[in-house]
Amino acid sequence: MNARSVGVLLAGGVGQRVGLALPKQLVEVAGRTILEHSLAVFEGAPEIDEIVVLMTPGYTDRVERIVERGGYRKVTKIVEGGASRTESTWRALRALGTEECDVLLHDAVRPLLEPRIISECVRALRTHKAVNVAIPSSDTVFVAAPAGDGEVVGEVLDRARLRRSQTPQCFKLSVIREAYERALADPGFAGRPATDDCGVVLRYLPEVPIHLVAGSERNIKVTHPADLRIAELLFKLAAEA
Repeated sequence: MNARSVGVLLAGGVGQRVGLALPKQLVEVAGRTILEHSLAVFEGAPEIDEIVVLMTPGYTDRVERIVERGGYRKVTKIVEGGASRTESTWRALRALGTEECDVLLHDAVRPLLEPRIISECVRALRTHKAVNVAIPSSDTVFVAAPAGDGEVVGEVLDRARLRRSQTPQCFKLSVIREAYERALADPGFAGRPATDDCGVVLRYLPEVPIHLVAGSERNIKVTHPADLRIAELLFKLAAEA
């Protein structure tokens, strides 16, 4: 019997880079808040048994109303986020308890996630302990090198091997919990935190391979004001298709 699959929506951001006082996950795009779009994808995925939402402090009551109004029956917990992405993720993992399950950690501000990606991630977790969603890099990437009063192009990386990381990032609960426990016990972690959950596993459980699942160019992260307009257009194109 397969372990239960839990979608964790990380919605703890405050939306400063979007230029709004309101958390960006509560901004409306294509008739619904960004958070609702993400909730709907996980609610509609037959592979997902449960949803946990990590929300910006002070806004959990708004999420409760959204969940009740939208009839999102898979939502079992709404947890107040921490001061950082790392702290918020750790709060989510503690809220799940210790019973083994498959955890899909997703940025709530990626509202255009495709059901296909969820299906492939859940399937991959049947044979892998860690899974990341990624797409090939379409840009040339190089290492900048210091020179005088500025920088110059240093090593040019092999684009064929480069990938851009997306979410969900998916793990056996026991694996991601152990990685975070080791990270939080490391005095040096706070000064050099990982930028995502796969980074925590890579650093503290390097023996655990992270399997790749193909992402999508549509699976954008709403970070800047222009992203809101792009997301609106993508939802419109999808509705017209």
